[in-house]
Amino acid sequence: MNRAAVLLAALTGSAAAAGEPPPSVAFTPQETHRILQHGPWPQPKVSDPSNRASGDPRAIALGRALFFDPRLSANGAVACSSCHVPAKAWTDGRARAIGLAPLDRNAPSVVNARLLRWFSWDGGADSVWSQALRAMLSPSEMGASAAQIGGVLHADRRLACLHEATFGAGRDDTQAMVDAAKAIAAFVATLASGRTPFDDFRDALARGERRAAARYPAAAQRGLKMFVGKGNCSMCHFGPNFTNGEFHDIGVPFLVAPGRVDPGRHGGIKRVLADPFNLLGSFNDDASGVAATKTRHVELQHANFGQFKTPSLRNVALTAPYMHDGRFATLRDVVRHYSELDMERIHTHGEQLLRPLKLTDGESNDLIAFLESLTDPSATAEPRPAAPVPECR
Repeated sequence: MNRAAVLLAALTGSAAAAGEPPPSVAFTPQETHRILQHGPWPQPKVSDPSNRASGDPRAIALGRALFFDPRLSANGAVACSSCHVPAKAWTDGRARAIGLAPLDRNAPSVVNARLLRWFSWDGGADSVWSQALRAMLSPSEMGASAAQIGGVLHADRRLACLHEATFGAGRDDTQAMVDAAKAIAAFVATLASGRTPFDDFRDALARGERRAAARYPAAAQRGLKMFVGKGNCSMCHFGPNFTNGEFHDIGVPFLVAPGRVDPGRHGGIKRVLADPFNLLGSFNDDASGVAATKTRHVELQHANFGQFKTPSLRNVALTAPYMHDGRFATLRDVVRHYSELDMERIHTHGEQLLRPLKLTDGESNDLIAFLESLTDPSATAEPRPAAPVPECR
């Protein structure tokens, strides 16, 4: 008997032997196996080899200060936190973000970003710090320059102290700009979501503890069964972070405005390969070259056009609206999209695994109940105060 079957027996047959009623939802061994693949949570913390400041308390303190500092924008009014608001689960609640100008895409949460391989909806950045650089330099986002960012670091006494303590003295403006992005990345790496009702159920299932598993609402269990079974959602929303980190065409139109399209991953590959701050460049701190492997081998293909990154589903109930362009206001709208999927809009061969789910109202409600169970109760809390750095008070 395989592991999944053993666990299933622990939750069903053994319950009957103990005189307890059977569980409200029975999972097959295959479904149980798929459920267990969505954990454990939280995932271990691992430093980013491309960023020598990763995990450094001084860099984290510097990055935290810079994340909320609007002086890094051309007009002194836009910060990273303008689009990634702690009280909104580190999103902004808009369909499409607004920087110095309205943008074409929805602002994704930066929570658990350390677990991702590619960044932005199109994967146009290959590290958290290069994505931070893109936002700071983009004329439509923050519109800063190396001279401006370097000036902020050098003019502010506390920031200057943290910067020098972390990266050393004598940094020119370009180096200081990259340092700022790496410090922001070090801070972002600390933003990890906590445990959810699903995680408690998943771990109870792994231990064969039926009473603990029974605390998970029956509707969420039915939705989970659909998620890993009939819906086949876990093919893309895979693993502990509920994403395979890859790019897919799911039938969402990529027309941005009349006569203008968003090429998605096709444009992102072009952008990441042309980026002087990518992992193939001189600012990558990983001397082994391993971190750059993904960038070295990425290839542009026509099938990439209109593909967008699969987002994590952790805290998804808090991060509306949805999709790369924020076109769906509610989770019910998203579920309806997959239920009534228009196959004619899916143009790439690899996405033919998708089929309209044709869900009943009850099935839709159950699937939404499961998605809501992926919410960390502390997700919208203000971040804890920064730990003081003794030499830079």
